[in-house]
Amino acid sequence: MTSENYKQIQTMKNRSLISIDDFTKEEYFSVLDAAEQFERKPVQNILDGKVVATLFFEPSTRTRLSFESAVNYLGGKVIGFSDVSSSSVKKGESLKDTILTVCNYSDLIVLRHPREGSARYASEVGTVPIVNAGDGANQHPTQCLLDLYSIRKTQGKLDNLDIAFVGDLKYGRTVHSLVIAMTNFNCRFHLVSPPELKLPSSVKMHIKEKNLEYYQYTDLSEVIPMADIIYMTRIQRERFSDPIDYEKVKNAYILNRSLLGNTKPNMKILHPLPRVNEINEDVDDMPQAYYFQQALNGLYVRQAILKLILGL
Repeated sequence: MTSENYKQIQTMKNRSLISIDDFTKEEYFSVLDAAEQFERKPVQNILDGKVVATLFFEPSTRTRLSFESAVNYLGGKVIGFSDVSSSSVKKGESLKDTILTVCNYSDLIVLRHPREGSARYASEVGTVPIVNAGDGANQHPTQCLLDLYSIRKTQGKLDNLDIAFVGDLKYGRTVHSLVIAMTNFNCRFHLVSPPELKLPSSVKMHIKEKNLEYYQYTDLSEVIPMADIIYMTRIQRERFSDPIDYEKVKNAYILNRSLLGNTKPNMKILHPLPRVNEINEDVDDMPQAYYFQQALNGLYVRQAILKLILGL
């Protein structure tokens, strides 16, 4: 380890990770490089004596299980809940009281909550680092870091790429985080969505501030031949207050084998999962499909995040 890397790791110690722009470009690389080491050797006993709390106020499969697997592979202990009906939240306990209580029992809290801003608030009232595992339609920074890892692993770099984001760009917190992160690199953004689900202006502003190129489409087939990465997302039923609005757009984009006949040889398809109909199963065995490996990469990246934030 170089002295520069050591200093970088020390700057991340005991810090919360709430938004992807809480970390610098150099800190992204610290996480990705540490994740590479864990991919080579995922079982290490560096969390012995440490307790990580996973508090999931919303359903989750990959994020929760990959964090819990990361802790277990590293020799730590996991406490928490994945269903608020089994916690004191059901009795009316406030988020503040839950966080302050769980801080007494843990060294770090992984929090998923349906309300935007909840993770930031938890970091302000809590006494241990908070890692945001998704707060409403706002951000999902650990998913973003595993997406960066997957892009670098498949493309050999993060800059000078054409990235197509497809589907729910309005409510898709994984999209918001990844767009913001990729503005640190000289990329071109291809934004494919129904008019009702365009990328919010507040996120587009990050692209404009860096004077990077972005293009908006409603037709997926236009971007497939030029993309290095196609980042598919599902249309999220749970973000719509009116079911009729959801029904109008739910199957707006379906990626199938017949659409992938003219792609760049390096092109890979990413998806934060779960999928519904937006990627047909006939794509799964194609060389472009990378979304299940992407989910596995989440284990290594979350191991890296735990190591760096806990200063181990």
